[in-house]
Amino acid sequence: MTENAGLRRLLTSEGQALLSVLPPYDPAIAMRLNEELRKVADPELVAAALTQQHLRQRAEAKLGEFARTLLFTEAGLQQATRLEVAAQHARRYRDAGIERVYDLGCGLGIDSLALAALGLGVTAVEADEATAALATYNLRTFENARVIHGDALEVAAGALGQGDGAYADPARRTSTGRTFDPAAYSPPLGMVLDLRERTPALGVKAAPGIGYEHLPEDVHAQWVSVGGSVVEAGLWFGPLAPGGPGRSALVIGPHGHADLAVTVDPRSPAAAAPVVEEDVSEGYLVEPDGAVIRAGGVAALAALIGGRSVSEGIAYLAADEPHRGPFGESFEVLEAFPYSRARLSAWCRREGIGALEIKKRGVDVVPDQLRKALRLRGPNAATVILTRVRGRHHAIVARRVVPNPS
Repeated sequence: MTENAGLRRLLTSEGQALLSVLPPYDPAIAMRLNEELRKVADPELVAAALTQQHLRQRAEAKLGEFARTLLFTEAGLQQATRLEVAAQHARRYRDAGIERVYDLGCGLGIDSLALAALGLGVTAVEADEATAALATYNLRTFENARVIHGDALEVAAGALGQGDGAYADPARRTSTGRTFDPAAYSPPLGMVLDLRERTPALGVKAAPGIGYEHLPEDVHAQWVSVGGSVVEAGLWFGPLAPGGPGRSALVIGPHGHADLAVTVDPRSPAAAAPVVEEDVSEGYLVEPDGAVIRAGGVAALAALIGGRSVSEGIAYLAADEPHRGPFGESFEVLEAFPYSRARLSAWCRREGIGALEIKKRGVDVVPDQLRKALRLRGPNAATVILTRVRGRHHAIVARRVVPNPS
């Protein structure tokens, strides 16, 4: 049975009944449960239901326990917006006074869920028939949301008005894998941006690796990280960007979120932070969050914390005090020396290092290979940062600083 056929079976009353009695996915009992269920239910339906429970379990990393009430596909789950990010998107439309939003390329409907939960009218459009059916299921409890199976741009051309909002999440996967070329998005980014002619309130989800040269002059581009991982670049226009054009970083952590403004010119190159004037042998190193780096905000963070780059083009900042805020991770410098594998190996033997965390920027090493080559033995653990300091390779032994919870 194909994936689509299995999904259609899950949408029937029989499929819903089976899903309602299944426990959360547990690999320890999955095989035994499969064998037992096949004795009393159709084997193909059982396979589809157990696959769905596995997808739900994986989706909890993005959506929490809410995922247990939704239906997924493998491809849809990979592209689905995290719930806390979707909530940030939805608040932009609400705060801009938008009452109706077209979610163009809605996928499984996660952004539509967040919009509908705030009381906005939502028209979700999805080109893939099976995915549209799942989005309809996922939005079933919201009377203010509807799903259309069709071409997103064609629907927008016939229905989108100046007072409406539009949110587009163009597909970034092709038959050969993930694409990093905005012109290869489906639909292409340029065609999506043309929607500004129909409404100024446009938001677009782009890949985090999008180059500044692809950004239009009137965009506010915001790179977003969740738990230290950069998940998207949000492109916001018109009333959805109340601060005007520019670039910023949004860092979402377990205790909330924080926004770092970087520049008012979205296309400008990343500014360089000042470089240290002497070797780093004490104080602290701050590693900026990935969203800060992607947004070109290392210099902005350096200004905020009074830090300096350890070397030109290297995103480690030396500072007198740790940064305990959300925009980076701090390490207390314990010791530093010019890096060579032999010297690092000797240091590890002398200190009895049996477990070594290796972080690196600007040094051509593969941490796992280096760890193996060092032949670590001993009862102690350490963190070493391999990087350039004023252009020369250094090993910096450091201790991670626990951030403030706020």
